[in-house]
Amino acid sequence: MTEPSPEYVQSLGRGLAVIRSFNARHPRRTLSEVAKDTGLTRATARRFLLTLIELGYLRTDGSQFWLTPKVLELGYSFLSSLSLPDAAGPHLETLAERVRESTSVSILDGTDIVYVARVPVSRIMTVSIDIGTRFPAFATSMGRVLLAGLEPEALDRHLAEAELIPLTEATITTQRQLREELARVRADGYCVVDQELEQGLRSMAAPIRDQTGTVVAAVNISTQAARYSLGEVHATLIPALLETSAAIELDLTRIRSNT
Repeated sequence: MTEPSPEYVQSLGRGLAVIRSFNARHPRRTLSEVAKDTGLTRATARRFLLTLIELGYLRTDGSQFWLTPKVLELGYSFLSSLSLPDAAGPHLETLAERVRESTSVSILDGTDIVYVARVPVSRIMTVSIDIGTRFPAFATSMGRVLLAGLEPEALDRHLAEAELIPLTEATITTQRQLREELARVRADGYCVVDQELEQGLRSMAAPIRDQTGTVVAAVNISTQAARYSLGEVHATLIPALLETSAAIELDLTRIRSNT
């Protein structure tokens, strides 16, 4: 890890680390869990938690803490400047109606993907997915599309930081296997993840590129594994997904060229 610059504000960094310790897998956390996850002492973690409660970003029942919707304000300016949700929204709705499955767009943030646009058709996961939901990139179709688009040095840094833990019996948990899969994603132009993030969940994703060809986001379709065989996924869902990815890219280019 590189040393912080002289301008680094430690208290701000710690406060953001506390916020980031909450995620889809850990929506509610105790003081001890936050302290352990952030590397802070219990006393320091407690002060940050109480400060965030006073600012309206957290709530507590006395033993557990959880984020409030106000946290979304922290990312609103970024999402607005990105123009991605505006460009993707109508296309996600069209895709969801066409395939009758949930559709989403996400970006890469650290070792996670973050959902920035979504059209749910049915709830197919044990956790609720909303704008701002995070999942580990290595085990998701959108994450692998985003990782496949990284430069080699950036991918090396990512894999050095990522914890490849088994989420299901099918989860890829070695760098060698993951790199092989990412090579296939680059060659194919899309990714299919079969029950690696959650048992019974099958998802597929395609990259969204900017004017320079850089992968800036990913679009996906999620479905129950029982609804489509892998053959049907490739014959029916993948073509619709790739058409949507191309349409979002075109609109995103138009929006940015007019700003």
